[in-house]
Amino acid sequence: MAQSLETLTAALLMAAKSAGADTADAIAVDGTSVSIDVLNGKLEHAERSEGIDIGLRVMIGQRQACVSASDTSPDTIQTIAARAVAMAQVAPDDDSIGLADPAQLASGWDAEALELYDPAPEPDPATLEENARRAEAAALATTGISQVQSASSGYGQRRIHLATSNGFSGGYARSSISTSCVAITGSGADMERDYYGDGRIFAADLESPEYIGEMAAQRTIERANPRKAHSGAYPVLYDERVSSSLMAHLLAAINGDSIVRGSSWLRDGLGEQILPTTMSLIENPLRPRTSSSKPFDGEGLPATPRSIIKDGTLTGWTLDLATARKLGLQSTANASRGTSAPPSPSVGNIALTQGDKSRAQLLADMGTGLLVTSLIGSSINATTGDYSRGAAGFWVEGGEIKYPVNECTIAGNLRDMLATLIPANDARSHLSRVVPSLLVEGLILA
Repeated sequence: MAQSLETLTAALLMAAKSAGADTADAIAVDGTSVSIDVLNGKLEHAERSEGIDIGLRVMIGQRQACVSASDTSPDTIQTIAARAVAMAQVAPDDDSIGLADPAQLASGWDAEALELYDPAPEPDPATLEENARRAEAAALATTGISQVQSASSGYGQRRIHLATSNGFSGGYARSSISTSCVAITGSGADMERDYYGDGRIFAADLESPEYIGEMAAQRTIERANPRKAHSGAYPVLYDERVSSSLMAHLLAAINGDSIVRGSSWLRDGLGEQILPTTMSLIENPLRPRTSSSKPFDGEGLPATPRSIIKDGTLTGWTLDLATARKLGLQSTANASRGTSAPPSPSVGNIALTQGDKSRAQLLADMGTGLLVTSLIGSSINATTGDYSRGAAGFWVEGGEIKYPVNECTIAGNLRDMLATLIPANDARSHLSRVVPSLLVEGLILA
């Protein structure tokens, strides 16, 4: 019988102690992934993977090392523990290294309340293939679609268990299911494409394959016969499907690793107004049925909601134990952990304050400018916040969409951009990043 993940992590800790480690933490992850691709109504590709990965971090004084493996035999566990200790003995000293104080560790969590795992039976490959086929057929049935580039459906599940030598042991499971479609209109050099997809934890929540195919087709047809955008300073409306990228740039700037290095354009922004005073940015790792929810972080600290930005003001950084110690602060329980590397800070679920206007109303307010639905490439200066990205979308005049545009560049500075945000009310609440369409004033288009 296969060992439980809890048993594996306990064995790793025991081996680390026997090999000479002062302290250690261990993680075990097992999972299944199934992916199905359909083309022209026929199965094109099917893939399934299963496996268990284990990871061990050992600490000797203020030195650490990490080792991982996909073999869980007792001999392998003993071997990787000995190797980790040998590596730690020659690693450089780092005063920020160390496990959490036992009083900081999570206890009494309820992983089931987060609804991260669908208890329904795993869908068989034929069901996933049928979902992809139905999405493709719906797209091809739409007038103006010349072909479907891809239609896919997938399922995944995994279990995670974390244990530390100072008393923490806990795990949880999560699952996911998805369907997506990429449609093409036109031919030759005049081809345009777009996509739509949906991913959920529970299969019952997934949008229908027909809707996914129809949405991919509709978006694609809207992009037919694009023109060039005007050059100059114009307002830009980031559609909900790409608006979260602005928050991603902000979150990268407040990540503890960037702050410790002094390489962030927000390194001096703590306590300053970053967004309009009507807007807040909330992280909630305990939101049910959301892909990035979790009961505890990668170092065993309890996951708790926090206001990253409150009423426009930046309240704190995103920290794990190491970055918090380097800055003389407390961890925000944002440690992310894989099997092959030490923890590092990262953010999961976020929600930005929504406005009281629809996207159409914001288009009317902007008058003339650009509606962005796709971003291409990225040139972001992490130190200054200077921003430049390729974009495609729609030209707007008189508050109405006039024609599609592509091959344009939008440029500005993130500090200035975030300070002028005007949110719509169209964010999708089931996503990990709940961010509505965002209107930004005065960007440079070329």
